[in-house]
Amino acid sequence: MPALRLATPDDMPAILKLLKESGLPYEDIVAAHLNNFFIATDGKAVLGVVGLERYGDEALLRSLVVRLENRWTGLGTQLSTAMEDHAKKRGVANLYLLTTTAPDFFERRGYEVIARSAAPKAVQATAEFSSLCPSQAVCMHRSLS
Repeated sequence: MPALRLATPDDMPAILKLLKESGLPYEDIVAAHLNNFFIATDGKAVLGVVGLERYGDEALLRSLVVRLENRWTGLGTQLSTAMEDHAKKRGVANLYLLTTTAPDFFERRGYEVIARSAAPKAVQATAEFSSLCPSQAVCMHRSLS
């Protein structure tokens, strides 16, 4: 069973490589973000990742990805649950995300589709919202309170 843990700066190359290979935005991720990124690892390789960008009690859930050979194992659910718990413990009341490939996955987790313009201004101002994710990406929200 893969171990989940907060990412460290040493994980940055593997995280960026996995995001790039999976076609997810990675250009704006810097080492300072990693204190809100979880990785799943088998001790040798990063198998999955999920990140969080906080803006007060609102946050952007981002970069959820599992290596192709590790998909359909429940790892995405484990990563999502770990990040949602992490966010809630740190006072996040609402999570937002953009996805082009996984709206059904997130709907099963309690997220609802919303208009992109309904996201808080701070979330809309992120690079992911403003330039990195295509306009056809589905915007979703979940209350943690």
